[in-house]
This record gives sequence, C-alpha cells and structure tokens, in this order.
Amino acid sequence: MYSAVITGGAQGIGKAICEKLMGEGVFVFILDIDKEAIRDFEQEAVNTKLFNAILCDVSDSNMLYRTLESIKKQKPYLKYLINNVAISDFVPLKDLELEEWNHILAVNLTSYLLTVKYFQDDLKQARGSVVNICSTRAFMSEPHTEAYSASKGGVFALTHSLAMSMQPHVRVNSISPGWIDVSAWQKKSHRKTPVWAEKHHMQHPAGRIGKPEDVAELCWFLLSDKSAFITGQNYNVDGGITSKMIYEEE
Repeated sequence: MYSAVITGGAQGIGKAICEKLMGEGVFVFILDIDKEAIRDFEQEAVNTKLFNAILCDVSDSNMLYRTLESIKKQKPYLKYLINNVAISDFVPLKDLELEEWNHILAVNLTSYLLTVKYFQDDLKQARGSVVNICSTRAFMSEPHTEAYSASKGGVFALTHSLAMSMQPHVRVNSISPGWIDVSAWQKKSHRKTPVWAEKHHMQHPAGRIGKPEDVAELCWFLLSDKSAFITGQNYNVDGGITSKMIYEEE
C-alpha cells in the first residue's frame, strides 16, 4: 500500500478526490486549514483507517514544512501528491491590496512548489505521480479575478516545468475544472441543494454542470500507472465550455 498527500482535501473537489483514492485502497494524508471541515470529514468517512486529516496552513511555509516532515516519517510510503488547495477573493482591481495578492499566490501557487520540492526524493524513489489542480481561469477570465487567475496561470506553467525537472521518475500533470457544483461536498454548515436552470446546464456542450466526481475520476487516472505515458499535460474538465464559441444574437 502507498499513500497520497492532498492539500485542501476536507471538502469540495478535494474531498471527492480523497474518497476516490480511499476507494482504491490508497492511504490519504489530508492537509486542511478548516477545523470544521476536518471534523465533518472524520465523522462521515466510511473507512477511518485510510486517512489522517491534519490541520495545516499551507501559506505558512514553516508550518507546511513541519507537517510534511511529520508525514515523511510515517507509513505507508508516499507515492502520490495532489496539490488541490485554493482560495479566491474576487475584488475590483482598485481594491486589491498587495497583502491579499501575496496571500492568494502563497496558497494557490507557492505551496504547490514547496510540496513537490520537499517530497521530490520520496516521489522519485516510489516512481510517483503529481496532480496539480489548476483552473479554466488560467485561460479565460471574468472581471476582478486577477489574483486567482494569475495563481492558476502559474499552476499551469509550474506543472510542465516540474514535469521536466522530475523526469523520468515522476510524472506531473494538471487538471483545470470548469463549473463544478461542489454544494453537496462542502462542510455541513455550508451544504445546500441548489436548483440550476436548464440554461445553465445546456450552456455546456456536455449537457450539464460538472460534479466533483468528474474531477476525481480523472485525477486517479493521472495518478495511476494507467497514464504512464502522460506527463506535463493539462486537462480541462469543463463540459466543453472552453471550446465553445459564443455569439450574441441580434
């Protein structure tokens, strides 16, 4: 048995990835800053012997290194790394403070670099695999998303750079989710059952809004040996929306 480390894994897409990996018999170390989400994950997990949820602020490099060091000393041995954690705060450009910009990049981009850097020897020894969760916002934007979009653009570039640096022993790929409805995968206090209009589903060529499971299935494929000839790539999981040309009708 091998283990995986996933950042931001207690809720949302990260939680779906955790459940997928646990279902495949992988032990998962979950790093998350949200105490409530961790508690809910621990209470709801079907197999409590296949994960260890750890409170960690990945923007604090000292705390992150201490946490990763403690994981290195544990078994089973690390083979998979999923950098999933992300925060966003969409504010007008005139209101974007440098401190906020730096914090978003520290969480969404710098932590990705640091985890791979710290685990590189372990991953090489295990001939492991890394999946970085990017975003379609690395390639298209709405107003007031400068910090988040820049961080995700950095994840895209970092992924193919790491793939070259870690070759041939470790593969590194990224996934860019589009509109993924994570409502049912949030911590209990934030869960809801939204009712989306048909037009919201049908604007996607696939005919529906995405689910966290869509991302989790691809993530496991990219981590596993089934994708042994794939590295340095990004995959959009967006129902085809980034390939769709949109014209306004007069």
